Amino acid sequence: MWKLTVFLCCVWALSLLYGEMVAFWLPSMWTCSWPQLRRASSSQMMGEEAYLDDFVKVAVITDPQLMDKTSLGLAPKSLALEIAQFYTDLYMRRSYFASILPFKPDVILFLGDYFDGGPVLSDEEWQESLSRFRHIFKLNHQRKTSDTPVYFLSGNHDVGYASLYSRSPEVMRRYESEFGARNYHFTVGEIEFIAVDAQTLDGPLHRNFTFTSWNFVKNISTDARLNPKVLLTHIPLYRPDWTSCGPHRSSPIINQRVSHAAYDKEIIYQNYLSEETSNHLLDLVKPVLVLSGHDHDQCTVTHLRKFGPVTEHTVGTVSWQQGNLYPSFMLLSVSKLSFSNRTDLEDAVSTQLCFLPMQTHIYIWYLSLFVITILVLLLRPANGFGYWNHFSRFVGTIRRAISENIFRGGQKEKDEDEICEYETIWDAEGSMHLIKKASNVSFTGSSDTQLVGRGNAVVRSVMKKQISRDTNASFAVEMNADVRLDGTGKFPQRSTSKFRTMVIRRLFRTFQMLTVIAALNVPLYMMLLFKDWIDHSY
Repeated sequence: MWKLTVFLCCVWALSLLYGEMVAFWLPSMWTCSWPQLRRASSSQMMGEEAYLDDFVKVAVITDPQLMDKTSLGLAPKSLALEIAQFYTDLYMRRSYFASILPFKPDVILFLGDYFDGGPVLSDEEWQESLSRFRHIFKLNHQRKTSDTPVYFLSGNHDVGYASLYSRSPEVMRRYESEFGARNYHFTVGEIEFIAVDAQTLDGPLHRNFTFTSWNFVKNISTDARLNPKVLLTHIPLYRPDWTSCGPHRSSPIINQRVSHAAYDKEIIYQNYLSEETSNHLLDLVKPVLVLSGHDHDQCTVTHLRKFGPVTEHTVGTVSWQQGNLYPSFMLLSVSKLSFSNRTDLEDAVSTQLCFLPMQTHIYIWYLSLFVITILVLLLRPANGFGYWNHFSRFVGTIRRAISENIFRGGQKEKDEDEICEYETIWDAEGSMHLIKKASNVSFTGSSDTQLVGRGNAVVRSVMKKQISRDTNASFAVEMNADVRLDGTGKFPQRSTSKFRTMVIRRLFRTFQMLTVIAALNVPLYMMLLFKDWIDHSY
């Protein structure tokens, strides 16, 4: 029994180590790597390709959407909400430290939606969510001690859409005070990244924020530099309904959905930018690559324009609580080499989509393992799972049979016509036993049998066993129909009480073993649970 308990303790310990630690190392160890840039080398023969190591490494993260009072309809500060927040935040922090940072990116890029209910949170609630966001992604430590630049893109869950800007200007002010401008550009290597506030692009042009965003895009388009451009937009560009998104898409649904306010018909939600806005944006910027978020699911589409095809990668959410069972992030390799013409621009940026552990599968495994543990402890054989005891008894029986046969010289103990005498005895539980007497006694007839009373039981003291010459032997045991052992007309039966006792004993032993398993593994689980949550340097 204790061997079984030790075995289950080891199984649980290994499961916890895998689910809480090892699973988060897998993307960085085996399943993902930095994509390599390929560019034709003029110094080599035609058709050969040189693999360049001179590139900048960029990690792309999107849609953490930290849970708050608007996420699940739970009461603020309730225990259920606190638990949901803790486990969701812990998953993203583990993913960031164990799966993303081990790649040692030179640049970290966030594509928006850092909060879930950002526009409707009070200043106090917003600051609380901001502190969680900084802690999860180590932003306080990153800004003070690291040279790794971090860039942010605004999302609709952070600032809302254009219709909200004029009604709630404080939402915009507090966002910009922490994350900076919403429309800006920066350079990585020889590639220019253009960050656009996509939430304003489909708004009325007379709106100040919409005009500002389009004016920024037009100024970028007049830039005479030939540096390749990467367009960053939180809301994906237009794609027709049911467009194929490639093999990494979890849901096949691609449907444009736009919601308008009742009073002024302005956009309050949209899945993708409109077709007109998307085409105009691509024609002005002429990017070699488009990166977007917002959809929470992975999607790769190609936009055909006059200046050439443009690939757009919609990166999936980094959170396991945002409707995607396969959270992900993206790695970019950005060239440091200059480009003299557009024919080489396709080799400017290379991408690699990386998946994170499936947290729901880990929890399902925990639940299945718990059920299996209960069943094993409840239904285990009384003598253990090994067959050694049964084998030993079997060998002992064969050995005794052989010994008896040798000592008796193989002689038959009884003739076919031998009359054997037995004594019938009833025990206190109402069971009948036939006991063979030491000496054989001959009887002349069946009328010699007599009934003898033992206590409250009436038993037949002697019965004859006649072995006929026929192949079918019959045994007759007659019982008095008026036998009364306990005054109720029934034999006393203790099988029910025995079964009840056995069940209670088995339940007690199961609880005892579960307590031992929990005593050894709960502290381990708690240690693993809080190991990655406490603030530590990386």
